[in-house]
Amino acid sequence: MTGTQDARAATGTDDSVLLRTEGRAAYLTLNRPRAINALTHTMVRHIDSALTAWEHDPAVRAVVVTGAGERGLCAGGDIRAIHDDARHGDGTASTAFWRDEYRLNARIARYPKPYVAVMDGIVMGGGVGVSAHGSVRITTERSRIAMPETGIGFVPDVGGTFLLARAPGELGTHLALTGNAVGADDALLCGLADHYVPSDSLPRLLQDLAHAPVREVLDRHVGTAPAGVLAEARHWIDACYSADTVEEIVARLQDHGDSAAKEAAETLLTRSPTALKVTLAAMRAARGAGSLEEVLDQEYRVSCAALTRPDFVEGVRAQLIDKDRDPRWSPATLAEVTDADVAGFLAPIGARELGLSRTDFPGQAPR
Repeated sequence: MTGTQDARAATGTDDSVLLRTEGRAAYLTLNRPRAINALTHTMVRHIDSALTAWEHDPAVRAVVVTGAGERGLCAGGDIRAIHDDARHGDGTASTAFWRDEYRLNARIARYPKPYVAVMDGIVMGGGVGVSAHGSVRITTERSRIAMPETGIGFVPDVGGTFLLARAPGELGTHLALTGNAVGADDALLCGLADHYVPSDSLPRLLQDLAHAPVREVLDRHVGTAPAGVLAEARHWIDACYSADTVEEIVARLQDHGDSAAKEAAETLLTRSPTALKVTLAAMRAARGAGSLEEVLDQEYRVSCAALTRPDFVEGVRAQLIDKDRDPRWSPATLAEVTDADVAGFLAPIGARELGLSRTDFPGQAPR
């Protein structure tokens, strides 16, 4: 597609992803606003097909990703569909979705052209996967960025453990375990984003990208983000989350004099004990990984295991279906989750491995 062109995604009448090109830029809009643009398998395939076309189109000098509606870029994957597959199906649909989604995450990190992700509003879970691996990541004062998986009995995926493991000190551990959302300044501090642009400047920025190089456009619009909270919290976050076990982390948080530390402990005690312990192990392993692809391979193993455990179905039930906000985790306490339980999530899965770390990805190096 060249010139100025609007198009629905790929095939048929599906309009969950909108594509257009104008001037030197290609624009991709996630278009399920009533679901805060939650990703389906079809959307993942459409995004990948568009990236293939634009990668080989010399007229396209940059790709720009936005979300339809006023609420955010993307609230994550279609968790209800995965829940239904885990509860009533055999898991095949969910694992197929993750295979394509995680491959897309790796592709975005290696994409050879500027990939401009506008992380306005809610950006969570799978939304982080299609934005925070890009080469140009823009936040606004409306940004709320999170990997909230432990609250539904799951573990950060889509390369989230790779990104958070590289945040300063123990900030990433804090965000991975609590699932807390951060605003623009804290996202910049943690390496989840690169630039701040006021939301009322976005229409002009998007228009300018069609006519000028990305760096030139950024120079016109980038500003200073409102102050965050994590920089001043580093003293207790680093001290508490450097512990070797989740139990010790909780104890340190409870014993710390800062009220925010005690609030973090209270939050952790509402999360899935199994998900907390697996997340901590996955985060520590991700620190030593040599590439995003290696971490995505690990996350795929963890996700496949989580699909067969009770906490994911129960967490989604409590948070999204019945909305009683009272999950009954199994096991119910941290003490009941054994090292062997955790190891089972991280164990190799033979012929079912994702295998991204054995794949050659041309183009830019990942973050």
